[in-house]
Amino acid sequence: MRARLRVLTTTLAASAITAALAAPVNAPALADPGTAAGEASANAPRERAPRDGKRQDALLRTFAADTWKSLAAMVAPATGLPSDGVSGDLTTPDKVTSPTNIGGYMWSTVVARDLGLIGAADAEARIARAIASVERLDRHESGQFFNWYDPATLKVVTTWPSTGAPVKPFLSSVDNAWLAGALMTVRNAVPSTAAAANRILKGMDFAAYYDPKGAPNGTGLLRGGFWVNPPDPDCSIKGNYTGGTDVYYTCHVYGAPAETRMATYVGIALGRLPAQHYFGLYRTMGHKDCDFGWQETRPEGTTQTHLGIKVFEGTYGYRGIRLVPTWGGSMFEALMPDLLVPERKWAPTSWGRNHPAYVAAQIEHGLREAKYGYWGFSPSNDPDGGYREYGVDGIGIQGDGYTSDQERTQTDPGYEGCRPAAPAPASFGDGVVTPHAAFLALPYARNAALDNLVKLKADFPSYGPGGFYDAVAVRSGKVSRRYLSLDQSMVMGALGNVLAGGTLHRHFGAGEVAGRLKPVLGLETWNVVLPPAKRPR
Repeated sequence: MRARLRVLTTTLAASAITAALAAPVNAPALADPGTAAGEASANAPRERAPRDGKRQDALLRTFAADTWKSLAAMVAPATGLPSDGVSGDLTTPDKVTSPTNIGGYMWSTVVARDLGLIGAADAEARIARAIASVERLDRHESGQFFNWYDPATLKVVTTWPSTGAPVKPFLSSVDNAWLAGALMTVRNAVPSTAAAANRILKGMDFAAYYDPKGAPNGTGLLRGGFWVNPPDPDCSIKGNYTGGTDVYYTCHVYGAPAETRMATYVGIALGRLPAQHYFGLYRTMGHKDCDFGWQETRPEGTTQTHLGIKVFEGTYGYRGIRLVPTWGGSMFEALMPDLLVPERKWAPTSWGRNHPAYVAAQIEHGLREAKYGYWGFSPSNDPDGGYREYGVDGIGIQGDGYTSDQERTQTDPGYEGCRPAAPAPASFGDGVVTPHAAFLALPYARNAALDNLVKLKADFPSYGPGGFYDAVAVRSGKVSRRYLSLDQSMVMGALGNVLAGGTLHRHFGAGEVAGRLKPVLGLETWNVVLPPAKRPR
């Protein structure tokens, strides 16, 4: 039985058709990482970041200041809302925005204030203006927001600006969760906006996505989203979980561990979803027989009971590491929720253990398994054009999951008793590294992440007026010279938490949010094993 329990979020899928990328730029030829010289480069970067904490902070503040410039350049003067992205010279913003883009801009504004990049009055004005525009956006009767708006006119996008292709109005559970999470953050960070933020939040009913019988262990799961009109020929399920006008739900639910858990967090924190729902999410698929033999490998683990719900706490083995995988093996799936939710603190024996192991696995793949000399694999712009998912195949649940190179080189460790292992690839191709992945890793591998960023900046024309460009193909040297709102807001969020003492964690996790969510996240203990050099002695 092969069930597709999670697909790319609509933010990612739709970003694939954003405005055409600028022409890639070729960097000087590098040593082939398949050679001895290349392998040495992979394990000993030519450029190394400073080890002194003050010098590191100064470098990170420079990155933050430049990254903020790209986000500020995306803002529509008429409304104060950001676009989906902007050209590498910061002159041409896209003509669409999404709930995630808006939320990311708001939390980035908080970070810019807390790092002293803008004044408190400027930050307050920016956030107040953005919230006022959000209140003017058309919404569904559930209070949820559509996935694409014109940031200049605030109208729902029904025709894609760059192609003229029709857009079916869609509402995404995870994209609405990022907007809600940002509102939950700014209401505490900028108290003058609290009344308006709470007014919007009060109307956002996440139960609109919640299938109470969606999980096989007796609790529910969230649908990926819904259309207001039949989406034929796309698969859909007609209905309405809250009793309103019928909508057309996606056929998939969000059941795998990924960034989509943010919708679960927000729903529980706002009191709209039962706490038991968190344990309806899979840590891995099951491990008995061959029913789930399609997944990347056979997990190991035990079944535990939390809040009356049985959950299989499985982990995958990957090159000496044991971890809870994500759906595709990408960095943003694992670490984006950690920008707002203090997972290391609230879930110290589950996510708190898993995040450093996951980062270690990404580093292991980039430097030693694939021998690229660089690491950090996550959905991003494709240096050859368009938008694509990237990840580490071996730490993703999906059997034919995200890959780290343009050639889509896959690995298959097999599934004991059901599927034999395939031979390891002789080599990997043109690996694509996105800087936002290294920024997300900063709390868990600060020196390694800084070394990686410094080396990317030194070896490629990967840095522009708005900070790091979105992606680099490290063997061809092609660079995607664009800035994406989603990716830049992840960079800003990570820098804010590292440089300003967990500022987003504090603002998001205040009051009732901690009271409802923290006790749930603290219940589990996962059998995560770090690589030998990282294990406590």
